[in-house]
Amino acid sequence: MSAPVRHIAHLDLDSFFVSVEILHNPSLKGKPVIVGGGDRGVVAACSYEARKFGIHSAMPIKQALQRCPHAIITNASRKQYSHYSRWVTELIAAKVPLFEKASIDEFYIDLTGMDRFFGVTAFAQSLRQHITEKTGLPISCGLATARFIAKMATNEAKPNGFLVVPPGKEKEFLWPLAIDKINGVGEQTAALLKSKGLYHIEDIARTPLELLVSYVGKWGESLWEKAQGIGSTTLVTEWEQKSVSHERTFEEDSQEVDFLIQQLLQLVEETAASVRAEEKMAGCLTVKIKYQDFEVNSKQGTLDYTALDDVLGAKAKQLFAELYQTGRKVRLLGVRCSQLVPITLQMSLFDQAAEKLQLYQAVDQLNSRFGKHTLTKAGILPKQDDKTDQGKTPNK
Repeated sequence: MSAPVRHIAHLDLDSFFVSVEILHNPSLKGKPVIVGGGDRGVVAACSYEARKFGIHSAMPIKQALQRCPHAIITNASRKQYSHYSRWVTELIAAKVPLFEKASIDEFYIDLTGMDRFFGVTAFAQSLRQHITEKTGLPISCGLATARFIAKMATNEAKPNGFLVVPPGKEKEFLWPLAIDKINGVGEQTAALLKSKGLYHIEDIARTPLELLVSYVGKWGESLWEKAQGIGSTTLVTEWEQKSVSHERTFEEDSQEVDFLIQQLLQLVEETAASVRAEEKMAGCLTVKIKYQDFEVNSKQGTLDYTALDDVLGAKAKQLFAELYQTGRKVRLLGVRCSQLVPITLQMSLFDQAAEKLQLYQAVDQLNSRFGKHTLTKAGILPKQDDKTDQGKTPNK
């Protein structure tokens, strides 16, 4: 019995940050809009109208304004981005059994087998329309037999479009496209391949595998398979359940709030480093307290997706203040980050977030090389007489 034909849908919220801004300020519609961190910052996202002037993500806003002086700069609705991302996630989760949240604004859905009950194409189109009707956000969708083809179909369908690559038609769709349409083929790789006379995906498909590997190394194998229409259908569906946590049991139970906050922030620092090591951001933080009598209480809260110590630390202190019963001695503290999604370029470009993230990553590297807490914040340095038993409890 042959394996069933796979049906993978890719959904991508069009110009997500810009679309949220337009929802909150409809007068922006149809105008060149830049979402970013001010005149000295960089472009986090921009509207299609702004892209016509050659503006793109990570471009200095000063340079963007030189290209389009009448562009409108905003991030007034920044706090709403995570809200809308979660809303779309909930709408998808209510409709499909298997999906992957690939980033704050894109999703993969496995619709294999659903064609026995109703048309896969009709269902995907209906889901896309449902999301737009509920949230007001435009969303593009690609449907194909592999992840990478579905994503490429989405890219070809933008803005606010829908494209199906039927089973057996993969090469017909792929081969006319330029080689840099393949995800992962950057400017340098594209330039190298073009220097070898390879301009379209069909050119890659017709190149002997051994020759392609000699051009770009092992990446050539994956590149050749993609050119043949061969790709993965595996979805990472446990994104919401996956978490990273650290706990600390004290040798002596304590009710000293300053000491407990100090320990809490150290746990945040360690947990945030683990999140960054996986190149993720967290959308939910949980604080756990075990009291002297072994009673355990915990409290969690959502936050804008982040991997920054100061943001996570502020949330941890808020949750601790709401959770801790004053005067009770604490035996253990724990911090857990969950709802992990990949760090995106756009989410790291607001204000000084990019610089902060790079700084924290540099600290992570030094601590990994020379030992934990080689570099840390002065406010959370342990006192000489602190006696704790530290433990890391990843839950993956």
